Amino acid sequence: MLLSPSIAFHLSDGRAAGVRAFWPRRGGYQEMKVRMSCAGLRNLLQGLCYSVRYYSKHSCLQTVGIYSKIKSKQCCILDCACSTCTHRTLPPGSILPWRCFSCKQEGTKIPSKRKQNASITTSDLSYKNLLKSEQENWNDISARYKAMTKRIKEKLEELHNKYTFNLGSPRIRFGENVYFEENGCVFLSKADVDEENGDILFSTEDLGFSDAFIQRIRISPDQRYMAISLKSENSEEAACVIIKLGHFPVVEKVIPSVFSFEWAANDVLYYTSQKNLKCQNVFMTTFTNQKHTKLVYTEQDARFFVDIYCTKDRRFLTINSNSKTTSEVWLVDCRHPFKSPALVQARTKGVIYHIEHRNDELYILTTYGEPVEYKLMKAPVAASGKENWQLVYALERKTKLVDLEMFSDHCIMFLKNAGHLYLNVISFFSHSVQSIKDETLVPITVFHNMNSKELHRKPLLVHVYGAYGIDLNMSFKEDKLMLIEEGWILAYCHVRGGGELGLSWHKDGCQHNKLKGLHDLKACIMLLHELGFSQPKYTALAAASAGGVLAGALCNTAPELIRAMVLQAPFVDVLNTMMKTHLPLTIEEQEEWGNPLADEKCMKYIKSYCPYHNIKPQCYPSVFITAYENDQRVPLTGVLRYVQKLRKAALDHASRTSEKGNWVPNIILDIQASGSHCDSSWEDSLKEVARHLAFLNKELQVCHLQHHSKPCK
Repeated sequence: MLLSPSIAFHLSDGRAAGVRAFWPRRGGYQEMKVRMSCAGLRNLLQGLCYSVRYYSKHSCLQTVGIYSKIKSKQCCILDCACSTCTHRTLPPGSILPWRCFSCKQEGTKIPSKRKQNASITTSDLSYKNLLKSEQENWNDISARYKAMTKRIKEKLEELHNKYTFNLGSPRIRFGENVYFEENGCVFLSKADVDEENGDILFSTEDLGFSDAFIQRIRISPDQRYMAISLKSENSEEAACVIIKLGHFPVVEKVIPSVFSFEWAANDVLYYTSQKNLKCQNVFMTTFTNQKHTKLVYTEQDARFFVDIYCTKDRRFLTINSNSKTTSEVWLVDCRHPFKSPALVQARTKGVIYHIEHRNDELYILTTYGEPVEYKLMKAPVAASGKENWQLVYALERKTKLVDLEMFSDHCIMFLKNAGHLYLNVISFFSHSVQSIKDETLVPITVFHNMNSKELHRKPLLVHVYGAYGIDLNMSFKEDKLMLIEEGWILAYCHVRGGGELGLSWHKDGCQHNKLKGLHDLKACIMLLHELGFSQPKYTALAAASAGGVLAGALCNTAPELIRAMVLQAPFVDVLNTMMKTHLPLTIEEQEEWGNPLADEKCMKYIKSYCPYHNIKPQCYPSVFITAYENDQRVPLTGVLRYVQKLRKAALDHASRTSEKGNWVPNIILDIQASGSHCDSSWEDSLKEVARHLAFLNKELQVCHLQHHSKPCK
């Protein structure tokens, strides 16, 4: 797991270990995937009353309860005297007194649907007409790519079946028991017994949820309960299902819209609720004889995102409240789970910190102090303020902390420095540091078939991201292997704004430094051409989500460097989006892009590179954009405006020039009704990738797919 900006300690027993920081971004967030049905999840979220019993793996499923939809009631929060809680202003990150929930609320006014729908604004009609126009346009032109899309799709399926292998899901071990997930089922087996003889504890398919995936599994300390999160591919929210284990596992409770959850004790579960891409409340629910749910913590600052984590030794739960640059942690003592959480260190602007525990000491991974890179520090649990933090290990400048794993007598840091990936083993007894180096990475990573000749005539596909301190994704995919086998060159530009060289590398490419990432991308492509890797007329650019900012900006400033561009859910209307604070991510994103509403210089700076605001009549490359109708992270309205303005500029340029054989680029928008932000099923992703590659083959005039190429090296 990446530790910048999302911080996590990794566990060998299969669950996420140490500290973890999550917040929503335009690239999204997710954990381990397995599948489950949208319809099933919808019913699940509406509320179900059922019990499910299982025999062993070799026995048939028995259902002892029936599905019944529960009509949700309006809820209010009551204090201990059962009087309605009054509204009040609380400081950021307040701990609330214990409260119980009541489904009785007097005098609640329900807004009239008739009044809500009485009028449809002109902008609504314009949006619907524009959406319909784009869908009709895509239907008209998609036929030209049909044959090639079919061939590419078949080749990708062949490669997927040939090279895809199962790495296996994480194993969670409690003594002699091992819990693991496979194909939508959670199994229990003994440590020294063949896993094929394991018992099924839960099955998404048997409950009608075959199109969703299991995202997270947590086992209670006494192994009497199991909590799992189920997520649909078309939703950002997951449901938490709590199962009482035993000879006949029974579904005990279903909690909708949950992001993170951990067991504080045998029958006490803490969880965060998610609404509109935000997590700002922490609840505690018990499974004792007197079951109840309480609101434990609420975050008042909209820039902060809250998640919870259990330390590796299960001594504390940490309530982590994080913005892009600042964090605050509260501790729940797992020995006394009903006590109020205790603050570790009040939030300090610009200071990020995360907590692990060992031998009555807190180990703190933090940016506090100089230089502004991550350091490992420690402090007594009883005196956890930063004035008591003692340095254990400091990273060198321009070094990125990729991951960290804690053990009883040492910890291991996974680091990158100047392109080198290496491990540092820190001993807590001898205080020595032992380094292990492995592999080498470079600012531009290039893949091509070693058998290829005349590389200057080969098609080149350049990838870029450069935001949020996230490394550019170079994970294996069938389409990448196919392109290399067909003679393509793949280049990955690790520009400023990403995380390849540590926090300073990210800082050098965000807010008022965003143009540096654009300059890096331009220089990378020019260097590739100078080194003999392809040429502009055979070069294409690919980007997704926030990577669309740099890709779109390059099209405006140096369109002559590329012939075509493919974008997936691109963020191309930065200024307008950051001016709308009612959107779910705008306030949180200010630490990445700046706040144009409060700073006129920031507004002018964003406007200087924003892809939408810098479109002008000139010769543009062809562009293929895939967007999602229900994308919560990148508003579709911005993509629609961008496409319309880009088409007009390209046509205006063509009409003004009388050169013979003047070229008019294809500007194509493919709007998907299903799927979410850059997170599609294999089947949907296959179709999208096939369409993208068919488009690139046409635009770069790659004659045909070479079905008998030699294997790449």
